[in-house]
Amino acid sequence: MTELPGTGETRRPTRRAFTLASLGAAALVTTSACAESERDDSGDQGAGAGGTVDTFVFGGSSDPDSLDPVFASDGETFRITRQIFEGLVSTVPGTTELAPSLATQWSASEDGLSYTFTLQQGVTFSNGVPFDANAVVANFERWYDLRGLAQGEDLAYYYRSIFRGFRTNDDPALTTSLYAGSTANPDGTVTVNLTSPFAGFLASLTLPAFAMQETGAVEAGGGNGADGGDPRQSAYATSGPVGTGPFVFDSWQRGQQITLKRNDDYWGEKAKVSTAIVQFIGDGTARRQALQNGDIDGYDLVAPADVATLEDEGFQIQNRPAFNVLYLGINQAFPPLNDLKVRQAIAHAIDKEAVVRNALPEGTEVATQFMPSNVIGWNEDVTTYEFDPDRARQLLAEAGQSDLTIPFNYPTDVSRPYMPDPATIYTAVSSQLDAVGITTTPVAEQWSPNYLGTVQGGTEHGIHLLGWTGDYNDPDNFIGVFFGAATNEWGFDDPGLFQGLADARTATSVQAQEQAYQDLNEQIMTLLPGVPIASPVPSLAFAPGVSGYTASPVQDEVWNTVTVSADS
Repeated sequence: MTELPGTGETRRPTRRAFTLASLGAAALVTTSACAESERDDSGDQGAGAGGTVDTFVFGGSSDPDSLDPVFASDGETFRITRQIFEGLVSTVPGTTELAPSLATQWSASEDGLSYTFTLQQGVTFSNGVPFDANAVVANFERWYDLRGLAQGEDLAYYYRSIFRGFRTNDDPALTTSLYAGSTANPDGTVTVNLTSPFAGFLASLTLPAFAMQETGAVEAGGGNGADGGDPRQSAYATSGPVGTGPFVFDSWQRGQQITLKRNDDYWGEKAKVSTAIVQFIGDGTARRQALQNGDIDGYDLVAPADVATLEDEGFQIQNRPAFNVLYLGINQAFPPLNDLKVRQAIAHAIDKEAVVRNALPEGTEVATQFMPSNVIGWNEDVTTYEFDPDRARQLLAEAGQSDLTIPFNYPTDVSRPYMPDPATIYTAVSSQLDAVGITTTPVAEQWSPNYLGTVQGGTEHGIHLLGWTGDYNDPDNFIGVFFGAATNEWGFDDPGLFQGLADARTATSVQAQEQAYQDLNEQIMTLLPGVPIASPVPSLAFAPGVSGYTASPVQDEVWNTVTVSADS
């Protein structure tokens, strides 16, 4: 099993320390085929050294919510802010393993209540202000001091999820903060203190929400919402972000594109292109056509049906390592789904291999539990429910439910990494349930704005398709999110499970964390609140001349190593 990220230890010493040498990203292999470029003059297209183009254009699906990552929780925002901002901790390219970023190394106290970070030297924010221990303290204090609207779950989502509270809580649902203060030490290091141990603390710092910002620029641009307004609409969050990353903000044409420029004073490996553009193209087919026409150099979430076509035309496909789970949720507040035998019958009725084969991308892994196999605590011996229609019928008969009809919710107008084509997945699963005598009533709803409100915010639903893409490598980010408290999605109340998940979150050794989450995965699969189906492999597509892009399981993709051939 994997060690606890960032410790480098299999047993707990007095102080745990971690350091890595800097790592380069592996490049995409450049193929010989080239697409005819029909790109307009949206940026500097001049050829650079070695026959390269000075601009990289990526097709995004929508505008970002904000340019301040503290107030974001969506991938389109983070795709952009990862280029502008950096955190103390990053990931090894293409993996979920921790790597140095603005911190070169770190150590944790034996009790897990304090972490001390050694910082990169000579780093400045893009406005010339030095990055140092005082800047780190200022960022942690900024998050801790947010008030009013800025504390809302739809704004400070990740801070609330990890730290659980602020200096002054304006929402009664919040509790004592995990954060207990920080200190800029005389030797230039910085120490962050916690109110209780949290095994996933270092991994959580890889989240873009916890990137370092120049807090003076934030304050000057009204970025903290002190005036009572929405901080996502502040001057700072819409036109003035200041970080330490390889690119700086240039312009935002709403509904069209965001333009970034190379940070020529960047402390690390400077960007190989002078301009990076994200064009907003909402429709997946339109993104594919834009790549084929040469209007963009790459895009994400390629439809499985388009992969072979693009490869045949000479385009490059990169599969992002699977770090997600697709599941069939079961609402126990909807009788008779509160009967374990009925839930077991549903599990035995589903042929996961057939669903993967007919509805999901090549390379998808069948799931046995509610986390992918590369997360600590994954249990190879967990209770499973093999495809067995006869056993499903027997369980339904024992439960007195041989003629069962239940609503089946699934989303429309959306493609998610774990669910590229919801209607196809629904059709596959519903036909399997029907074959054992479970009639499903289809309830199709648009993803935005209705679907999540129905299956997570209400109680009138039966079974439903949903999933989760991991934010960082820690089991709490999977089963802790799903089952850490009573929710409308699952409709059950199990104080023992909730407490077990809360206790596991505070583990201070690799062995304790691994054992706790293996036990919890077994407990969850015995309870069977739903049926984990698969961990699909999302795909990205690139023009033949693009190199230096490394797909990340957590989308930690920074573009300073990307080049674009002038011949493609």
